[in-house]
Amino acid sequence: MIEIGKRAELAVLRDKQYGLYLDGGELGEILLPHGEVPRGWDIGQKLDVFLYLDSEDRLVATLKRPRAMVGEFARLKCVAVTAVGAFLDWGLTKDLMVPFREQKMKMEEGRSYLVKVLFDGESRRLIATARLARQLNLTPASYAVGDEVELIVFEKTELGYKTIINHAHEGLLYANEVFQGLSIGEKMTGWIAAVREDGKIDVSLHAPGRGRVDDLEKRILGELVARGGFWGIGDHTPADEIREDLGVSKRTFKQALGALLKKRLVTVAENGIRLN
Repeated sequence: MIEIGKRAELAVLRDKQYGLYLDGGELGEILLPHGEVPRGWDIGQKLDVFLYLDSEDRLVATLKRPRAMVGEFARLKCVAVTAVGAFLDWGLTKDLMVPFREQKMKMEEGRSYLVKVLFDGESRRLIATARLARQLNLTPASYAVGDEVELIVFEKTELGYKTIINHAHEGLLYANEVFQGLSIGEKMTGWIAAVREDGKIDVSLHAPGRGRVDDLEKRILGELVARGGFWGIGDHTPADEIREDLGVSKRTFKQALGALLKKRLVTVAENGIRLN
């Protein structure tokens, strides 16, 4: 289904003075402006385009990729504030408006905000909202423990960080499992740690079980290569330094190091480890 605010593959119908007209199905013919026409196009060829409304609210296509599409969250910079709302830079010629009613706090030019992109059916415009809590999916999630997911941090609490899972559900990342600084709007890969009976979801920045150690092994080897084969880290290293360098507990580091020693990929040297 072709939707405004999302990408679609549309066939070229004809070439006119202002650009190519694409087959938008029920949405009619959609213009790809002349300045964006790719080389070597043919009638009937399908082009991967994003559909949005230009400065005159006409439906047009672009080959550019916005920083977020309808239904997605992103941290965007405010580039202007006017009498009708704030405008955010989302990577397209026309900035994305946030009406005042969709601002959790009054936005200021030059600051960045985590928002969700919406198609407003009432005004038939693409807008963004900073009122995120009501935009999260409240239907039961079908995630399984160990599933790899995309996380976006949207709030810091006493327990840890609230995250958005796959642009849909809310998840909690516990503070005692985070060994790195996180900022609002930051995107990262995570894993489902638990799906509780009340429907709440716990997430982790580390692959569960053996996968977590395997990932750390690769990182240690990569760091050794980057350091010329020797790294001054080992049992003698304080836990807080290991957290700072690798983002894991000392116990997890020792598990990964033990696995590398068994595989004879590294050896323990004086005041560090050495790549074999």
